[in-house]
Amino acid sequence: MAPDASAGIRSHPLESVIMRSGWVETAERSAPALLGLLLALLALGPALGPGFVLRYDMVFVPDPPLALPGEGFPRAVPSDLVVALLSRIAPDQMVQKAVLIGIFVLAASGAAALVPSRRLGPRLAAAAFYAWNAYLAQRLLLGQWALLLGVAGLPWAVRAVVLGGRLRLAVALLPAAVGGFQAMLVSALAVLATAATAPVPAARPSGTPDTGGSPGRAVPIRAPRGRAVPGRTVPAWAVRARRVVEAALVLGVLSLPWLVPALLSRAVTDPAGVEAFAARADGPLGTVGSLLSLGGIWNANAVVPGQESWWSAIVRLSLAAVAVWGFARLRAPRAVPYRAGAGEARGAGAGEVPPYRAGGEDVPSRRAGQGEAPPYRAGVAVAAGGGLAVALAGVFAPGALGGLIAWWPGFGPLRDGQLYLAPFVLLQAVGLASVVARWHSRAVVAVAAAVPVLVLPTFALGAFGRLSAVDYPDEWRRVQAIVNADPAPGALLSLPWGAHRAFAWNGRRVVLDPATKMFRRRVLWNDALLVGLPGGGRLRVASEDPAVAAAQAALRAGPDGRTAALAGLGVRYVLAQAGDNTFQDAVTVFQGPEIRLLRLDPPK
Repeated sequence: MAPDASAGIRSHPLESVIMRSGWVETAERSAPALLGLLLALLALGPALGPGFVLRYDMVFVPDPPLALPGEGFPRAVPSDLVVALLSRIAPDQMVQKAVLIGIFVLAASGAAALVPSRRLGPRLAAAAFYAWNAYLAQRLLLGQWALLLGVAGLPWAVRAVVLGGRLRLAVALLPAAVGGFQAMLVSALAVLATAATAPVPAARPSGTPDTGGSPGRAVPIRAPRGRAVPGRTVPAWAVRARRVVEAALVLGVLSLPWLVPALLSRAVTDPAGVEAFAARADGPLGTVGSLLSLGGIWNANAVVPGQESWWSAIVRLSLAAVAVWGFARLRAPRAVPYRAGAGEARGAGAGEVPPYRAGGEDVPSRRAGQGEAPPYRAGVAVAAGGGLAVALAGVFAPGALGGLIAWWPGFGPLRDGQLYLAPFVLLQAVGLASVVARWHSRAVVAVAAAVPVLVLPTFALGAFGRLSAVDYPDEWRRVQAIVNADPAPGALLSLPWGAHRAFAWNGRRVVLDPATKMFRRRVLWNDALLVGLPGGGRLRVASEDPAVAAAQAALRAGPDGRTAALAGLGVRYVLAQAGDNTFQDAVTVFQGPEIRLLRLDPPK
């Protein structure tokens, strides 16, 4: 056999260098996402075990039905439908865990991609801060995973506005579109502000490459084959206006799944919700200090353990001050890491304008050799200021906000103002990256990547057990199967007449009634809320669903007329506690240790 001619050929030493360089670049690009994954595993802890995580608004159920929204405000649209579709191709428990982990990974990688420095250290600092902070922790403990989907995708949406392209923006907004109205409103705040303030590329002669000249000047109108139309330019304000309109159209189209049901529904909004959901102090520094340090949620049970201590409050506020200072320094000429470095602008001749790098793509800069702010800086600042103003309005001007809601229920989403702090979180993440880039060293990077966890350590392990996975008792699955197998029409009424439950099998954690999401038919439940006030009182926020009032009136009827009144409203089933004897003349379909299913005969 002839010897192998290639046996004596050795690879060129440069090949291993090139391959190693490729592996290093891939590892650096993947590092923020991997950091997000590690933070997810650390934060969720016991929530990743077998079963479902059930806490407040986070209600995942076995075999979720493909159902249309009910009569009230479509808060779980289209998130519930997407979960139901995904549960058709993957185990329902795994769908929830994938969503929760995805929030951390998407947030970390997005914040890193928005940092205009290609150094890994600043990008890791932004990733760690954006994926581990008081805002994310509190909203997760409130069970608002759908909102956090939009928050996680927010940096990608801002980046898409800067890079341009309607399709790019639509893809970046998909997490918010899945999340629904809260996620889209928070995203709209940052997207529209960035579209309105991002620099406009400078006019340049036809046929010359775009080197990212000075922004704010007029842009030439081009003929079909790239020839500039002599003497005609588009003002910068017109370019920005077109950008805002295009962004608004993308936001509007992606909002149709929840916007159309909201406009067609008969839902009402109680102005009393302004006081109930206003931001509150979660530490010794007051409401304003809590908001500046990204806390201030209205529900005391959503506060991370130990967050109310002096140590935690002061350290979080100090970190916020450093991050805001770093963001403000982005415009200073000495902010060297935010220019295109020598290794990033190869090929740019003397006097040419190097590009910004945002996650590996070019974003035009304004002046060569200067530490100019990234193009999204003004937009993020405006969105952060606007979100902070909305949060403060519920605290210091509740009457004005309540008046707006009374005038038009469409202003209702503004009552929970603290959720609009998301752009402020992003601002601080980018600002912390700026500080790390300014004093870049291995020690600084290590501290910056670890400091969010060290500042809020009790968010780990499911906030010390506040997030944990449990399985539904078999009786719940049996009732679900019975009701969903019945082809006869009619709604299901869920008792006791309140929005939330605290089951022993769920560790007495408060959760929205799971019956609202388990059945293929309309579920009548009391969505009115009783919210505790700081002074010890309780405030009732009226129901948003008009059908609740009719059901409540039927429940108040006497024993002889209660069943007939509910049946007249189209109620076929009643799901109650095992010892509930409210409907003695109804047919018991299922009796379990905890729950009881009754069927009401239709009126004759």
